[in-house]
Amino acid sequence: MTSQMAQRLDGKALAQQTQGELKQRIETLKAQVGRSPGLAVIMVGDDPASEVYVRNKKRACEKVGIISFGKHFPANITQAELEATIHELNEDPEIDGILVQLPLPKHLDAPQVIYQITPDKDVDGLHPNNLGRLAREEPGIRSCTPAGVMRLLETYNISVTSKKALVIGRSSLVGKPLGLMLLEANATVTIAHIYTPPEELKELAQQADILCVAVGKPNLITADMVKPGAVVIDIGINRIEGEDGKVRLTGDVDYPEVEKIASYITPVPGGVGPMTVAILLENTVASFEQRCF
Repeated sequence: MTSQMAQRLDGKALAQQTQGELKQRIETLKAQVGRSPGLAVIMVGDDPASEVYVRNKKRACEKVGIISFGKHFPANITQAELEATIHELNEDPEIDGILVQLPLPKHLDAPQVIYQITPDKDVDGLHPNNLGRLAREEPGIRSCTPAGVMRLLETYNISVTSKKALVIGRSSLVGKPLGLMLLEANATVTIAHIYTPPEELKELAQQADILCVAVGKPNLITADMVKPGAVVIDIGINRIEGEDGKVRLTGDVDYPEVEKIASYITPVPGGVGPMTVAILLENTVASFEQRCF
């Protein structure tokens, strides 16, 4: 066991620093181009969690000088109507980035919706072209949450070269692209998921130098699963209602206990979440630059 508590990877502070740098960059670009970058955020239905995420993204855009074009549609919108909206945004010269807030209502084919976004405006990095570029280690827009994780590791000078990395969760949004990014950074990567037997998951976790978990299950990772001195990246977000009726956010890691074992750890909230938004803004500005110069 380590003799001191893990160092907290402060995603909130890093995101604020990133946004400050982006604000200055946008002011310079606006003077050259004559307009600000534009981000279209599409939301369907009235999912409370999605509403919070969209509101946070809009505020972040305002802080740095990106114009946010909100598109809020009723839950019963058809696939054809939603795709037609994306096609219009693809052609709009004022729009540099398009984001579809997930999840979508079940009657909509989310992968097909994402596929309609022109890859260079896909600031979420979810289009098959962008995921393919990542797999081939070619330049391209990177998925926001995994890229935020990698930026945190880089900022705190945590090398992943030759380290054993375990990613728990295999979604196209986080797990798969994060595994590819860790591979690109020369880690030896294992991906576990819902069908990994619990005893095997524990064994894999105990061997990991870098443990990344994105499942959505509170306290999935307990102290006895963590290798002493490991880097623990908690990407899970769970809403837990306390006895007082108040809702609080928690991750997938038993933070108070794992903090005593790990060398570095991300808090929830305040860890990976703010970095996701910061990378989204960065991707939008990069798309703006690519289209204007």
